[in-house]
Amino acid sequence: MSARPLLIEDLKLTLLNDWQHGFPLLPRPYLHIARQLGVSEAVVMQAYAALGHDGSLSRIGGVWGAGAGGAAQLCAMAVPADRLQAVAERVNAEPGVNHNYLREHDYNLWFVITGPDAQQLEQRMQAIERDCGLPALRLRMVRPYRIDLGFDLRRGSLSPDAPRASRRGLPVAAGDVPLAAQVERGLPLIEQPYAQWAEACGRTEADVLACLQGWLQQGTLRRFGAIVRHHDVGFDANAMTVFDVDDAQVDAFGERLAAQSGITLCYRRERAPAWRYNLYCMVHGRDRSSVRQCVEQAIAAAGLAGVPQAMLFSTRRFKQTGGRYFSLAADERIELPPGHAVAASTAHDLALT
Repeated sequence: MSARPLLIEDLKLTLLNDWQHGFPLLPRPYLHIARQLGVSEAVVMQAYAALGHDGSLSRIGGVWGAGAGGAAQLCAMAVPADRLQAVAERVNAEPGVNHNYLREHDYNLWFVITGPDAQQLEQRMQAIERDCGLPALRLRMVRPYRIDLGFDLRRGSLSPDAPRASRRGLPVAAGDVPLAAQVERGLPLIEQPYAQWAEACGRTEADVLACLQGWLQQGTLRRFGAIVRHHDVGFDANAMTVFDVDDAQVDAFGERLAAQSGITLCYRRERAPAWRYNLYCMVHGRDRSSVRQCVEQAIAAAGLAGVPQAMLFSTRRFKQTGGRYFSLAADERIELPPGHAVAASTAHDLALT
């Protein structure tokens, strides 16, 4: 008896859910997936194209690990309600801003800005402050305890096998920046996508595949696969919870908090003069009540109930795109001096979604 044909909606869910990690590093990755699912290579590519069109799939690409390179910063502004739209649009227009959210707090506009180096980030931040007439908190990451956005779309929770990000990976070498830029832009939907990357970078296909595998093994890439736009697949509630933990104890509490069920992201950041908090975690869910319940359970299990804290629910999404650490560097390569190497940062900041 032959197997039941895979329905298109089942196929799309499988492609989105099961290939967030471990995407094939083979010359014809879509053919490899197609053979596993009993469909044609063309059907797989068409399904991924449809997922991209409806917003469920951001791209097929990589999530950078701590220390991969470039620079990133989480920022926050206290914006008057009557200026919110205008300020958000100005922030969105700045190169490198990849996430911009409204949250429930006096500091209500939260955004992530990425780029090739800290100097360019600071210049861009000063431009934002000047044009908006508002100061911004600069909250640099100190240590990641968990950074991964793998979602189990069938269970409606964080993917249980998603790795934690407590260790730093090796930085991207200056000569590999063009390939890193391709990883950020996303894998093309053609039969031999890595060959196209190789041609664009002046490398062989085998060299590109070996480099990607090496990045995964050494932690430069946390994962390589389907990057899900969680809002568009039903994970449209999220809360960033922040804690004021004694600096001598924050690493122990951070590791404990990161290990709790449902914690999507967990990291330590520098404090700011007007911001006392140094430990952060994110929880995503399908509704506000389930997110709150998950956060409260995690806080209790991690022993953080008595620590000063605040829970900031997201109420509006102004922007959500992939981070740009290396594609900006590659696009602006003509302006860089010979031998310029991208400076390593403490971590990537896919941390406000």
